[in-house]
Amino acid sequence: MPNTSNTQFTHFVPYEAAKGEEYMNDAQKDHFRHILLAWKQELMEEVDSTIHHLQEEASNFADPSDRASQEEEFSLELRTRDRERKLIKKIREAMERIEEDDYGYCDTCGIEIGIRRLEARPTATMCIDCKTLAEIKEKQVGS
Repeated sequence: MPNTSNTQFTHFVPYEAAKGEEYMNDAQKDHFRHILLAWKQELMEEVDSTIHHLQEEASNFADPSDRASQEEEFSLELRTRDRERKLIKKIREAMERIEEDDYGYCDTCGIEIGIRRLEARPTATMCIDCKTLAEIKEKQVGS
């Protein structure tokens, strides 16, 4: 499963499609639903752990450099959790796409994203070709 933050994700068995199997059938949707739910659960546990860590470690150090180090550590941790919060939102959106039968198809061109790409990035909304083109355009605009 993808490792977008420092979180270790649950191991899953790659989906093996039967010959001639229809793309995004119920079994495949269940496979991705399971991956997304497990990933969301792990992220939520990280959020809970951060809250407890910040509460336990919140000390008012007399030494300014100790206090600055702690504030920097907390700031980094909070930025990571903010990224994970955004990722949880993407996971929810992917779950909605599964329920609406839109999951696994490129938002740009409509073709199949592919099982292996979705296993690598379960929140993907674009096929590899459209994503590559979007990144090239982004680099050109950003230059």
